[in-house]
Amino acid sequence: MTFKSTLIIGLLSLSVLSIAQEPIQPIKPASNINLAMMELGKKLYFDPRLSKSGFISCNSCHNLSMGGTDNLPTSIGHKWNQGPINAPTVLNSSFNIAQFWDGRAKDLKEQAGGPIANPGEMASTHALATSVIKSIPGYVQEFELVFGKDKINADSMTSAIAEFEKTLVTPHSPFDQWLLGDKEAISAKELAGYELFKNSGCVGCHNGVAVGGSSYQKMGIIKKFQTSNKAIGLAGVTHKDSDKFMFKVPTLRNIELTYPYFHDGATTSLKEAVNIMGEIQLGRQFTDDESDKIVAFLKTLTGNAPAFDLPQLPPSVAETPKPEPFK
Repeated sequence: MTFKSTLIIGLLSLSVLSIAQEPIQPIKPASNINLAMMELGKKLYFDPRLSKSGFISCNSCHNLSMGGTDNLPTSIGHKWNQGPINAPTVLNSSFNIAQFWDGRAKDLKEQAGGPIANPGEMASTHALATSVIKSIPGYVQEFELVFGKDKINADSMTSAIAEFEKTLVTPHSPFDQWLLGDKEAISAKELAGYELFKNSGCVGCHNGVAVGGSSYQKMGIIKKFQTSNKAIGLAGVTHKDSDKFMFKVPTLRNIELTYPYFHDGATTSLKEAVNIMGEIQLGRQFTDDESDKIVAFLKTLTGNAPAFDLPQLPPSVAETPKPEPFK
């Protein structure tokens, strides 16, 4: 082995060791994706025909041009119904321990089926959504290609949507580049913000690849969180009083894009969100300078948006153009 190759291996080893010592890990591009299933899932994700009204799609509340959310305190559903809770981002959701704020869906597939049948969201049923998709020739052909003949059902639809959502990761953020060895990728102020973020205890909950999403924590450990929102978090699933106001810790990836913040959408200001969390979770009053530095660091977590072309949805029978008669 040459001196040059030995040096390269040594530098790579030091880089890997440096990453391992940090509480946050870089995002890797999506891998092991079934491309045919993903393309089908992409169509379904953007297709409003899964909803009873024919106007609401998955992208309505988890808009991929808006950080994977809708930038509303709580989402608008069927018949202009105001939802009970803030829509979490779909970006990097594959890293979550579970889905929804209360963790009631164990994975992306189970989550995909929830809004379709929720009367306040898409207000359809799995049976109705299945019958609609079965009536569209283009979907019949594509489902047969991906799953086999006569395999259009809630299970295959949600599997396809989940496969698409697995690709919605945002690698190559400035902070990831810093983690991977590019020490010029973030500024001195941003680095100071990261040190504050670590030393203040924020990393106790916001760590790992998604900088969150891997645990449930009580909202208001030191001081009660003031809100009129009726959500009780994990207790709604477990029915345990000890789980009241325990919510899945949100990812901080792309956090500058996913306002308003918290489960009730209480504030659109990232700096205010930092100050609130410092006070109620850590018992700490950040100075203006400290919170400015933390916000600067948080903005380095914005990665590359998923790159894809919007799908051409297969037309329903009624929309299919009729052939011109022979002359």
